[in-house]
Order: sequence, then C-alpha cells, then structure tokens
Amino acid sequence: MSNGDDEAPEDETEAPTDDAEASDDSVGADVTADALESRLDEAESALDGAETEADLDEVEATLDDIESALESADLPEPDEDDEDAEDPRAELESKLSDLRDGLEAQRGPYAEDVVGIVETAQSTVNDSEWTEDGEGEALEAIRSFLDTASEHVTHDADTETDLINAGSALETVADAIDAAGLDADEDADTIASLLEVAETLADDLEAAEVWDDLTVREQLDARGFYDILTNENRKDFPPEWNAAKLHAKQGNIEDVLFAFEKLGSEFMDEYIIDIFYHLGSDAEPAFEAMHEKAQRRDKGPIKVLGKIGDDRACETLHDFIDGDGDPALQKVTLRALGSIGSPDSVQPVANCLDSENEDIRSVAARTLGLLGDTRAVEPLGDLLKSDESDQARASAAWALRQIGTERALDEAAQYVDDRAYLVQAEAEKAASA
Repeated sequence: MSNGDDEAPEDETEAPTDDAEASDDSVGADVTADALESRLDEAESALDGAETEADLDEVEATLDDIESALESADLPEPDEDDEDAEDPRAELESKLSDLRDGLEAQRGPYAEDVVGIVETAQSTVNDSEWTEDGEGEALEAIRSFLDTASEHVTHDADTETDLINAGSALETVADAIDAAGLDADEDADTIASLLEVAETLADDLEAAEVWDDLTVREQLDARGFYDILTNENRKDFPPEWNAAKLHAKQGNIEDVLFAFEKLGSEFMDEYIIDIFYHLGSDAEPAFEAMHEKAQRRDKGPIKVLGKIGDDRACETLHDFIDGDGDPALQKVTLRALGSIGSPDSVQPVANCLDSENEDIRSVAARTLGLLGDTRAVEPLGDLLKSDESDQARASAAWALRQIGTERALDEAAQYVDDRAYLVQAEAEKAASA
C-alpha cells in the first residue's frame, strides 16, 4: 500500500505573478500617454543619431512596436463638449507620423531612386514632341548626363545624333546602374552623385522646348509654315488661310495637315477640309485625320474620304449608311462609298434600295453603278421594273449601263419605250452599247 507521501499532489497551478500581470497590462489599460511619449522621445533621439540603414531599420522596428502599443492602449477620450480639450491619442499619433516621415527622409538615397529618374527621363525623351531647338537642348542634356555618369558607373552608352538613340542610351545607363549593386551605406557618395546628375538631367529635359510650350502661331512659325508667304501673295486674312492654300498648290500636304491639327477653329477646319477635298487622292496623308473627324459623322471629312479612295474607310462608312434619320448624311456616305469602290460595299449599299426616301434609293442605285459589281444587276433590275420614282428608276438604268455586262445592258435596254424620258434615254444608250 502506498503511504501518505505517495498520494497524488493537489493542483499546484500557480497564480499569476505580479510581473506577468504587469506584462499583460503593458499592452492594455496601464499603458499611459506619458509612457508612450517617453518612448517616442527615445525613438526620436535614436533617429537623430542613426548613421546606417541598419540603424534606421532598428528605429522603424521601434516605431512599429510603439504603434502597436498605442493602438491597444486605453487612453482617455477628450471631452466632446470642450473644443480645447486635449486628445492624447491624436497627439501621439501625430508625433509618430512625423517620426515616420523623418525616417523615410533620412533613408537612402538608393540606386533604384536613380534608376527610376533615368527611366522617367527616357520616357520623356521618347514621348515628347520636341521642337528643333528643343531636340538640340535635350540631346545636349543627355550627353552631359552620360559623360558625368561614366565617372561613377561603367557604361558604353552613346547618344549618337538623334533622340531615338538617346533614349536607348538612357536605358543602357539605367541598366548599368541597376547592375552595379550599389549599397546605400558603402556607396552613399556614388549614389548621391548619380542622383544629382540624374535630377539635373530631368530638370534640363523639363526646360527643353516642346511644341506644347509654344502658342499655335509660334508652332506654325517654328515649322516654317508662314515662310511661303511673300509681300506679293500675303493678301488673304488670316494669313493661315493663304499659307494653307499655297502649301496645297505646291504639294506640301504635311504642312497643311499640321495647320489643320493645330489651328482647331471651325472656320479653318472647314477651309482646310475643302482643300483636302479638291486635292482628291493627293490628300492621302490626311486620311487618319479625316477618318477621325468622319467618325463624328461630319459630312465634310466623309466627302474627303471618298476622294482619297482608301478602303480602310469603308467599315466606318458602312455604319453611317442608315443615316440615323439624316438623309443628307446617307447621301454623302453613299457617294463616298461609290468613289472608294470597294466590293465590300455592295450589299450595304444595295440594302438602301428599299429606303422610303426616293432620293436615297436613287443615290444608292448610282453608287451601285460606280461599284460596278455584277451582284447588283438583279436588285437594280427590280428597282427599274417596279419603283414608283422615275428618278430612282433612271438611276438604276444608268447604274446597269455602268456595270456594262451583257446581262446588265439587256436589263436596261428593255425600257426604250418607257414612260419616263430619263429612263428611255438610259435604255437607248444601253441598247446601242
């Protein structure tokens, strides 16, 4: 048998010690504003004395601990009825925020900061629309940067003679800085020097002249747009009017287009669009600008697209054939498609032969004639046979004659004795072809 000493001991779980209670309370109600203030003061002193990134890392860890303690601290709330009441939590949070700002300001600089500035400079070089003077200023700024940067990091970049190569050169230097493995502590002086020359580059590029820095007239003048004017031909006002007309006569379409894109007034837009219209296919350099304008259903640019005759416009113009209740837009679009002459337009145009508007049916028929596709013979024959409008029927007969196949001519020639003189005339021409 077991004696008394062998009996199982009673539960010996110890009560919490005073130290444990203090530890638990340190993240709770017993954390005072004064204690947190004191810890922030110590962190501030440590920040002032920090000399390395490792020192700053320690300060950051301390601030993280203080922030956690502050979040869980049971601090007194300010009296809502007293505008001047102190708010210890807000004051501590403000000081903590200031110390974090100071910490970030004291970090670095880092090599990646330099790389970021150089990469941004590269984007500026590639994306900016430089004037002739601005291009020279930008190239000089980049050459200066490359020369100075080579004193601190090895690279083989060269601007050569243009900004395309200059942009590539900046990318080469950025890669070289990134690959150099510069340490924020050990290479602090090198990084600071590179940062200084990179910021100088950014400032110089910002100061270099781009077209947007100039007024519209200054931009036109810098391009030499007004150089074509002389005392003898400087007769129209505004001068842009006459200069655009003279450039068009000399085939300087890019100069006319530049003025169109820059001037932007309704008056000059209409004038230059009319110039493009009369240039016909020679206005091809203006296709993109006219296509963009045409997408707003502007009739002038749609007419120009027809004169240019580029198939790329057809898909856009097919969307306008219904006119959205605007017969004038329909007719302009149909005529433009006829001028372009794409086989892809046959069916969309033929659909308009069913329009309730006899003018639209007539223009659609003539457009099919210009397209010259034999698929249109049957629907044109149906229109000629049964349409109530003599104008539309005459257009159908004309279109069949334009298509000119034996079948098309035979279809039109049936109407030599038609009630309408216009139809008779077309039928007689078809019969004698």
